[in-house]
Amino acid sequence: MKKYFVTGLLIWIPVVITFVVLAWIVNTLDQILLLVPEALRPEAFLGFHLPGIGVIVSLLLILVTGLAAANFVGQRLVRFWEGALSRIPVVKSIYYSVKQVSDTLLSSNGQAFRKALLIQYPREGMWTIGFQTGAPGGDAAHHLGPDFVSVYVPTTPNPTSGFFLMLPRKDAIELDMSVDEALKYIISMGVVAPPAHRTPGPQPAPALLNQ
Repeated sequence: MKKYFVTGLLIWIPVVITFVVLAWIVNTLDQILLLVPEALRPEAFLGFHLPGIGVIVSLLLILVTGLAAANFVGQRLVRFWEGALSRIPVVKSIYYSVKQVSDTLLSSNGQAFRKALLIQYPREGMWTIGFQTGAPGGDAAHHLGPDFVSVYVPTTPNPTSGFFLMLPRKDAIELDMSVDEALKYIISMGVVAPPAHRTPGPQPAPALLNQ
């Protein structure tokens, strides 16, 4: 009975968690419809609530915003909007901080979270996985020099918190695994190990082995 019960759990737990996460995303995005006048909401025409309309509206809004910001007029509007926000003391600091982080993470030519690294932390002889976020900047770069990298070490099982380290490039080993695979490895506390991608190197000749 215990064996069958555990087998059933292994089947249902991923299904339930997936459903809960998707339901939370859909319900959150559906809240955008609250900005629409009640007479123009889908419920007013359909007579019932249809989940997922907010997801479609959100995706269309993001797409239209990207299309509008890609032309000359849209870029001027974005600069005007940012200029207006820059005049509000508290909003300015929050907006530009979030914008810097998002631009760095989502930029196609950026190096943030593009590589998984193996480093010794929190002491020599103990190893963990971190993600390269770039190179030290500001006055830190003046003191450390060019041969350092910035690394984010996430905690387990919650990767949204962690530690920011600046360490010599020679002390970081670049792993042959994707960021997604490394993240799964961290969140699962080492249970879900990624496959080994690196092909074995050439074997030494028998004569060398004899020597």
